Amino acid sequence: MMSHRKKLPEGLALETLAVRTGMDRSAHNEHSEALYLTSSFVFDNAAQAAARFSGEEAGNVYARFTNPSVTLFEERLAALEGADACVATASGMAAITSLVMANLSAGDHIVASSSLFGSTIQLLGTIMPRFGIETTFVSQTNAAEWAQAVRPNTKLLFCETPSNPLTQVADIRALSVIAKKHHLLLAVDNCFCTPILQKPLELGADVVVHSATKYLDGQGRVLGGAVCGSKEIVEKVFLFLRTTGPTLSAFNAWVLGKGLETLSIRIKAQSAAALELATWLEAHPGVERVYYPGLPSHPQHALAMQQQKSGGAIVSFEVKGGKDAAWRVIDSCQLLSITGNLGDTRTTLTHPASTTHGRITPEARAIAGIHDNLLRMAVGLEAVEDIRNDLARGLSAS
Repeated sequence: MMSHRKKLPEGLALETLAVRTGMDRSAHNEHSEALYLTSSFVFDNAAQAAARFSGEEAGNVYARFTNPSVTLFEERLAALEGADACVATASGMAAITSLVMANLSAGDHIVASSSLFGSTIQLLGTIMPRFGIETTFVSQTNAAEWAQAVRPNTKLLFCETPSNPLTQVADIRALSVIAKKHHLLLAVDNCFCTPILQKPLELGADVVVHSATKYLDGQGRVLGGAVCGSKEIVEKVFLFLRTTGPTLSAFNAWVLGKGLETLSIRIKAQSAAALELATWLEAHPGVERVYYPGLPSHPQHALAMQQQKSGGAIVSFEVKGGKDAAWRVIDSCQLLSITGNLGDTRTTLTHPASTTHGRITPEARAIAGIHDNLLRMAVGLEAVEDIRNDLARGLSAS
């Protein structure tokens, strides 16, 4: 099939890249991206089939590892992150798993933040040791701890910034210095900020991982993940995916590609609303503490404003009165969605200690600062006053 792709001009803005990158029109010359729901691809002859399978000739082979819809999403996200390449996966956790398994072996060591998402802590702290890969968890915000934890067999530094759910901000530049000194990979989970608010590769990271399920989709529709970085790093992950199959479906990739087109306007609007709500919560008598990088009271506010364009759309806060009061706020909401997902157009509210971080040990939750009175809100696109009024019902009763 003949393709029609125009070379884009240099120096385009992120908003333009998000709607124009990766478009490879078919012979039908469609304006919107086509969806390729096919498990395999036909070759002209035996020689071409052999050349495609061996990699001597570029082209699609089998949808477990090559599909035009997936390629469009990968190219578009790579352009936004400023990466040489990207490989898409079935979920965010599949992206992290693939990154680790593709680059590390039994006997290797990871240094990671103790403030990671609960499933990531489970993966690195419980599952990977079964395969001989150990992890030392350190403070998200203390670069000296990261440096002290490095061993001769350390291969990877891994952080998520801002962290989930306390929005702690890691100093990516400082971690990059440590990684380069010891010839390590530095991977940053950019889920909360997305490339619209933060560019980890420009700050010295080697790899960016995403749960595309969150803001990249932006409407709570599909699962997806991605690993972005140099061609060398991404090729390793691609070869792992080709064999093991944590594959992003063509349909999900098509949805995610369309989601990227509105990413900038969504993130900017949600972040502005989050700042307004965080300011209101901080002054509310029923709230003990607010965690939001855009507030001057945030411990890493200055750093956040250096490496992020805004505070983002996640606001976490501790309610006075303990777990019962926190649950009362959730149960009093008539508008907000009670769900563990985030990054949606609809505002979501969850109790991390019993949901997203419920599977990790109480000791690990304590180290991460996740208390029973903590709530995490992912601000959507509803009117701010409606979100505020919904929260006020439960907070007033606390």
